Amino acid sequence: MPQILVQDLSKSYLVSEREAGAWGAVKGLVRRRRRVIDALKSVSFSLERGELLGFIGPNGAGKSTTIKILSAILRPSSGRCEVEGLVPWRDRIRHVARIGVVFGQRTQLWWDLPVIDGFELLRDIYRVGEADYRKSLDAMVGLMHLERLLDQPVRQLSLGQRMRCEIAAAMLHRPAILFLDEPTIGLDAPSKLAVREFVGTLNRESGVTVILTTHDMHDIEALAQRVIVIGNGVILADTSFERLRAEVLTERRLFIEFAGAAPALAIAGVKVRSREGNSIELAFDPRQLPAPELIGRITAEYDLLDFKLEQPRIEEVIAHFYNLHGATEA
Repeated sequence: MPQILVQDLSKSYLVSEREAGAWGAVKGLVRRRRRVIDALKSVSFSLERGELLGFIGPNGAGKSTTIKILSAILRPSSGRCEVEGLVPWRDRIRHVARIGVVFGQRTQLWWDLPVIDGFELLRDIYRVGEADYRKSLDAMVGLMHLERLLDQPVRQLSLGQRMRCEIAAAMLHRPAILFLDEPTIGLDAPSKLAVREFVGTLNRESGVTVILTTHDMHDIEALAQRVIVIGNGVILADTSFERLRAEVLTERRLFIEFAGAAPALAIAGVKVRSREGNSIELAFDPRQLPAPELIGRITAEYDLLDFKLEQPRIEEVIAHFYNLHGATEA
């Protein structure tokens, strides 16, 4: 049986509406209009133990709603959800003892307390034995390089330092599953790399199942073995990132630096994306015109100083996928 099983999961909200202006406010006091918003519509998927899933989609797609249901914060309107055989919202106490959750915009540590005091309080909350706690603490401090941060109040930490401590705090009770909702939001490059390395190590070496939601596609490319794309509350794709890239945007980019001024190339099936001085950027479909053939045709006519072949940036791939499926930012 899968470690995480989701079948036909739906979540709807009833929101109040009123007309703009003072008269609209008065009418709203007498008779309030209500509208149903469907955050999730019959979402189904499953995860085996030890998987690392990238859960992506535009704002308002349903990512955080799904994570909140899986972590027992929300109750769905309908559908089935089991995590290690437990229904999160029915077996909440037992369930939360087995999972770790990190929300990029929220903290589980105490703002005015030193980090180590927050860790100690979490040890008591989760009833972790002293020996197990010390083992977990040493491992987390070493992996996340927290030695110099433990005695500092949380409010004095930078965002990157705090997020490293948040992820360590979520793992002190050694959960089998880790939910990460935008864990690298607002982080600088070194902090992002540290978080990615830590998450990858947890998954590979400890077998922790990870669900990662993020708008940073580099996180997905670096970590995720599998990607689920959600839009408007519906799953649009469930595949590997490389397969998604191949199916959505097959073109390649060729950057060429010529010995002289960049020529006005006119090759069937090749699009000139940009030209500046001696450099030119081309886009082409390798299924119609293989890269070696294209490069050979150009070098036969012109002197080249350098060239570079690349795939489209992952942000372009995902944006193109959203456009194809009408999954726009909400």
